[in-house]
Amino acid sequence: MPTSPNFVRSTFRLNNTVAISASPFSGKTKTQEFDRVFWEAEVQTPPMKRATFVEWQAWITRLKGGVNHFKFADPDALTNTGTYSTAALKATSRVTEASVTLSFSGNTITANTSAFSSNVVGDFIHVSGADNAVNNGTHKISSIHVNNTNVNVDTDLVTESNTANCVLDDNVKGAEGLNLNANNNSASGTIKQGDYLAVLNSTSSNLADPIQYLLVTEDATSSGSNPIKYSVRTQPKLRTSLATDTRIRFEDPRGRFRLNDNSVEWSANNNGLYTLSFSCHEVI
Repeated sequence: MPTSPNFVRSTFRLNNTVAISASPFSGKTKTQEFDRVFWEAEVQTPPMKRATFVEWQAWITRLKGGVNHFKFADPDALTNTGTYSTAALKATSRVTEASVTLSFSGNTITANTSAFSSNVVGDFIHVSGADNAVNNGTHKISSIHVNNTNVNVDTDLVTESNTANCVLDDNVKGAEGLNLNANNNSASGTIKQGDYLAVLNSTSSNLADPIQYLLVTEDATSSGSNPIKYSVRTQPKLRTSLATDTRIRFEDPRGRFRLNDNSVEWSANNNGLYTLSFSCHEVI
């Protein structure tokens, strides 16, 4: 997509797919989230003379409606406010237990092994296999006990004891937070609430194609050095589990988008000024 001029009007939204059912007797409701979650936008260019507009005209016709996709980002947040100093970070797994016995009480998760020996405070862990739905999902570590078998988290848990065959992991499908390492030992800086990240389809290239566009929903925590470890709360949920070293782009992050309509059009006035409007959605 042409990079100039930027749009004069934009609407950017996150679409969630949620089923809601209400009891006709008590009025209590239940919700069920589904995987179909994606970004969508409507944008309009400023008026342009034909010499400038032809680049936009050629680009949008080459898309052939919904056939081809393109890289796109929230037009009013093209530059992140955080100060992280290099182009990308790396996904890193700091907890992996495929079959672990877990107990839940208050804000404490207890494992039957030293499952949390590689974690740091602020990390996000993802639980599945617990009997109570509240205990499953993504939890943020607020403290780690000295024996590395217990952590306190930011979630109010349902009491549950010695549930076998649970899975304890991070950076997996359904997670709402990322555990990352800086891309190299000299990289540093902050990742701030409201910044965007792009999950790339590579474990080696910082310029690879994006597969998901994420919003940072609270300031990231960081710890250590050589490299710095980052823990980043994000939305929407991860669509796919990330291999170790999957690149997460911070500089100029963009998602993969497709036009909503198969027909494209532009308008011009009697002064020879052209404008273009289009709507698009993130490719799932």
